[in-house]
Amino acid sequence: MKLHGKTALITGGAKGIGYATALRLADAGCSMMLWDIDETALEEAQAELSVRAALRPTPTVIHTDTCDVSDPEAVAVCAHSARKALGRIDILINNAGYMAPGYFTEQDLAAWHRTIDINLNAVLSVTHAFLPDMYRRNFGRVVNISSAAGLVGVPGLAVYSAAKWAVFGLTESLRAEARALGKDVRYSSIHPMFLASGMFAGAELNFFGKMLFPRVSGHDVIAKAIVLDALKRGARCPKRPRRLRLVPLLRGLLPDAALSALGRLMGLHRSMDGWTGRTSQTSPAAPSKEHHNAV
Repeated sequence: MKLHGKTALITGGAKGIGYATALRLADAGCSMMLWDIDETALEEAQAELSVRAALRPTPTVIHTDTCDVSDPEAVAVCAHSARKALGRIDILINNAGYMAPGYFTEQDLAAWHRTIDINLNAVLSVTHAFLPDMYRRNFGRVVNISSAAGLVGVPGLAVYSAAKWAVFGLTESLRAEARALGKDVRYSSIHPMFLASGMFAGAELNFFGKMLFPRVSGHDVIAKAIVLDALKRGARCPKRPRRLRLVPLLRGLLPDAALSALGRLMGLHRSMDGWTGRTSQTSPAAPSKEHHNAV
């Protein structure tokens, strides 16, 4: 798909994967709307992106809006504003994320409900706000940020993993629905491993595990997978590192006990022990780390 002249909306667009993706889309000639809960980060992102957009032969426009995607009413209001600002949304990137690390019994239910609200329910609300128009126009691209934790359960991330598995399943099902309806609306889910910086700083496998599945070096690696693989080439399920493509294969070939043993051999059961998260925190207080990387 050619991106020049298209419009995009990115949730969690002021930092991390969202902002790295916005940079690439701006360079490709997209106008866009960024949503985030961090007003200061949004202002900084808009200033930088507007400068880059203005340097293009055909200038594009950058809009931002403070939006709590966990609130369906706020999503409805912001969606109306986005359509008014851009006229239409061609590309929707559901990137906003939230993590409350720790074993299941170490957090209260409020933390787990918020994990589901931002990582799953927000994807439902935001997609539901824009999908009918995409169907009416018979065109749209939806990219959902899932996770490596949407392919295999991660100790210390049980509810986060559950939400990301659900995002993967939702993406697969919506793709089948669009095909059944004869609509040119296409879906991709992105599955990143631990990122070396940002929300998952400090989380890692052991030496053997990192040899098989190295950490992702930076946010632009995932942004490239979104823009080049998912949007331009139509890839349905990009994974980073690419070796994550082995996980579904191993799950199909190995008995469950053997797959679990392999995970322990790679240190998956202790992968969150060294977790530090973001060094600067402008969103909800620790131990939760909000903004927009995925494991």
